Amino acid sequence: METIANTEFGGERPLFGAQNLQLDHVVIRAGESALKECRNIRATNCRFEGNYPLWHVHGFVIEDCYFDVGGRSALWYSDHLQMRRTRIDAPKMFREMHHLELEDVEMRDADEVFWRCEHLRLRHVRLHGGTYPFMFSRDIVVDGLETDSKYVFQYVRNAEIRHARITTKDALWEAEDVTIYDSELNGEYLGWHSRNLRLVNCLITGEQPLCYAQNLVLENCRFGADCDRAFEYSSVQADICGSITNIKNPLSGQIIADAIGSVTLDEHLRAPGNCRISLRSS
Repeated sequence: METIANTEFGGERPLFGAQNLQLDHVVIRAGESALKECRNIRATNCRFEGNYPLWHVHGFVIEDCYFDVGGRSALWYSDHLQMRRTRIDAPKMFREMHHLELEDVEMRDADEVFWRCEHLRLRHVRLHGGTYPFMFSRDIVVDGLETDSKYVFQYVRNAEIRHARITTKDALWEAEDVTIYDSELNGEYLGWHSRNLRLVNCLITGEQPLCYAQNLVLENCRFGADCDRAFEYSSVQADICGSITNIKNPLSGQIIADAIGSVTLDEHLRAPGNCRISLRSS
């Protein structure tokens, strides 16, 4: 593998088509498409400032690097990436990609990241700001996620999420076949129109959670006091640890809790309207 170290590149396509290349302490200055159509690239301790530096790259490792704000839309149409200990200040990263492994990565502007990606493995990832991370992505495994981005995990398919702290609104809309373990989900309108969403040992806060959901399952979950009008028009199997403030017009299934503030079953209840709601026996 050829090594290039302690230098910088700028302008248009300076390393186009490179293969079997190690970059160490290299700076990619202003310009476009520095490493386009490349294969088997390893970048360590590098800084990316120019636009679109890593498009159509197949098989690459990025470690201990930094993507400046100018390095926007840096990784698209690429595959088989391993990224570790990297900070990203640029938006619109990771689009139309597959087979990504990220560990100890922080994104300071997580606007429109991970769009239409497949086979993601994330460990200890932090996303700040921005909107719609992970939209239309699938086959996702996450262990350790912290995010305050809006509209997280919309339209995702086949995801397993553990040890997450998600502070957002409209998370997991239209999500399908998603299981979340041991996590905090803070925000309004969680999981609306989802299918086969399963929450295990989770804390849920925010108004009107989990409405219009199909085949929703909750196991040993807790709710904050602000969770009103929960489960409206949802088919649900829920085991709630502690109390829930208000349940409104669930469609079907069973809800059991230690305490229930109130249940609303009004003239807008839809068929079959036969959800069993009960308190846990002491």
